[in-house]
Amino acid sequence: MTLQKLDGRTLAEMILQGAHYLKQNSQMIDALNVFPVPDGDTGTNMNLSMTSGADEVRNVSQDHAGAVSTSLSKGLLMGARGNSGVILSQVFRGFAKAIENKEVLTTRDFSDALQGGVKTAYKAVMKPVEGTILTVAREAAEASVEIAEKEEDFIPFMEGVVEAAKASLKRTPELLPVLKEVGVVDSGGQGLVTIYEGFLANLKGEEMPDVEEMVSMNEMVNAEHHKLAQDFMNTEDIHYGYCTEFMVKFEEDKLAENPYDEEAFRNRLSEFGDSLLVVSDEELVKVHVHVEYPGEAMTLGQKYGSLINMKIENMREQHTSIVGNKKAKAAPEKKAPYGIVTVSMGEGMKKLFESLGATVIIQGGQTMNPSTQDLSEAIKEAHAERVFILPNNKNIVMAAEQAAEMAEAEVAVIPTKTIPQGMSAMLGFNPEADLDTNKEEMISLMSEVKTGQITYAVRDTQIDGLDIEKGHFMGISDGKISATDKDALMTAKTLLNQMIDEDEDEILTILTGEGVDDKDVAELEAYVEETFEDLEVEIHHGGQPIYSYIFSIE
Repeated sequence: MTLQKLDGRTLAEMILQGAHYLKQNSQMIDALNVFPVPDGDTGTNMNLSMTSGADEVRNVSQDHAGAVSTSLSKGLLMGARGNSGVILSQVFRGFAKAIENKEVLTTRDFSDALQGGVKTAYKAVMKPVEGTILTVAREAAEASVEIAEKEEDFIPFMEGVVEAAKASLKRTPELLPVLKEVGVVDSGGQGLVTIYEGFLANLKGEEMPDVEEMVSMNEMVNAEHHKLAQDFMNTEDIHYGYCTEFMVKFEEDKLAENPYDEEAFRNRLSEFGDSLLVVSDEELVKVHVHVEYPGEAMTLGQKYGSLINMKIENMREQHTSIVGNKKAKAAPEKKAPYGIVTVSMGEGMKKLFESLGATVIIQGGQTMNPSTQDLSEAIKEAHAERVFILPNNKNIVMAAEQAAEMAEAEVAVIPTKTIPQGMSAMLGFNPEADLDTNKEEMISLMSEVKTGQITYAVRDTQIDGLDIEKGHFMGISDGKISATDKDALMTAKTLLNQMIDEDEDEILTILTGEGVDDKDVAELEAYVEETFEDLEVEIHHGGQPIYSYIFSIE
């Protein structure tokens, strides 16, 4: 059996199997994280991101490769979590852009798409690092060019791409010394290889294990739309009230005056509402969008031709009739001048950030990085003209920046990578100052704090000259593991001895995690007061998981 033309339905099936393979292997990919901390890192983030993309692919009813890839890109973008998820979304964003107008694909088209993904992903990263998912994506794409020149059949073509990706993955420890030291390959690269393996498995007809029986795409669209409207929203939460569908039949005279560009049309429509779907071919374009003023979207469509198959439904009335909610939609409140969105884990931590002035607090961090969608919704919830986002985790910064770019409000990301940095940055906020002045001051203050963390190892490893045993505790100083012991309290004392400079440091804030014994806290406080007599000590119960203690030193 040979396959020289890849249609949209086959591409969709490949994507779904790639997502399933990633889900099945996400724990294995998590285990490749260089730091042996018990966080749901790369595998979890890539899985959640790819699952969001696959959910969008299931909603595509057209057998059009470009439409399928565009839906994947959209779903990945909105579901992207952590750096690995954001980079993955950019890989497939460039992939989709390269083939968005192609109904079927050849191996050369697929190779062009892989190369487009690499270009977009590299542009999205300020300082690309080799030996990561970027390297695996690039070297697999480069190999695909030569393979596509010789091979028109997709199965041997994809076998070659997977082989090249695996070879690149195997080389990652040679490019990143820390991978070689720990004895693992790059986790993000492994995630991408796993997706490609799923693509190949589908082409070869290998069954997808433990997957639910697929229903038709139209059934998926209708069921999901109804479920969302009925079960997960209040009537007053419907921001755009009219589900609007129409088709534009292209007319040559209008196209001569207004040349049609799908991306530009989609971008313009996105300004009117959400839940946007735009699929076009040579004769017409189909639009589905939720808007507040349907006429605006239709008038824009008329620039390219005549309107056909129009349908407008009032979703507020639909929802009210389904759930029996008779409350009138309240008039929107006036937006506040400023809002602050921050990320943290633990009830005590939440109260602490609220006391510092945070408007919206997203529960998230190491164990669950909030997605671009989560952050976008938090920006809306802040209901402010200008919004600051404090990610408080290095793995959330890119998703925050992506949400900021998509927001209607004026949004600034303060790139805090730890809870102490976030707390310090909050102290720099001045409601009387403008956005840029606040941003500059908040970033300045976050750089003046030192962060210490006490957590436990989930496996035996050796890093930075330390032998770390599974179950033992680790002390992390600004991202570097510098202490380890079987006892959490001893590890904390060692770490503080390393971090505190008696001549410069004045304040130590201790945030205690869930399950920490009060006696241990009292002993640690007494030790600090005895050892560092001039240091002011503050203790708060953060209730954070994973980290027994978080230290902020100023």
